[in-house]
Amino acid sequence: MNSEELLAQERKLQFTRFGNDVAIELGLHLLDAAREQGLPIAISVQRNGHRLFHASLPGTAPDNDSWLERKARVVERFGHSSFYVGTTFREKGKTFEEESHLDPALYAAHGGVFPVILRGTGPVGTVGVSGLPQAEDHEFVVTQLESFLNARDA
Repeated sequence: MNSEELLAQERKLQFTRFGNDVAIELGLHLLDAAREQGLPIAISVQRNGHRLFHASLPGTAPDNDSWLERKARVVERFGHSSFYVGTTFREKGKTFEEESHLDPALYAAHGGVFPVILRGTGPVGTVGVSGLPQAEDHEFVVTQLESFLNARDA
């Protein structure tokens, strides 16, 4: 997936409101889908740095929480999905770790965390998972965001 396709996802997957109740509903939506698919992932939903939902399914470890935090910091800093940020560096033939000059113990531009974008406002939080290969983490979040937003519009 290239950076333009990833940006198109961000333009499409936006909220009209996002409070604690919506964050918890979103987290539960991801949790239900992960359980149905038997995925060993950790899930996090945040608004403005406040973690509103967190769950870790069987097969996860404390490292998954660290990955979630590192990927969320990338989204908070750059305003785009962690996969998009890493992809833009790779498309330029560079690595995020070398070119960003950010501490890799604190920042990870690997797929799996997506910005919670409030239409007309911009990014207000993050939703993410950790536990699968980065492209699969990203795809799971995007798929579940799309089904969650579509169900809310119905």
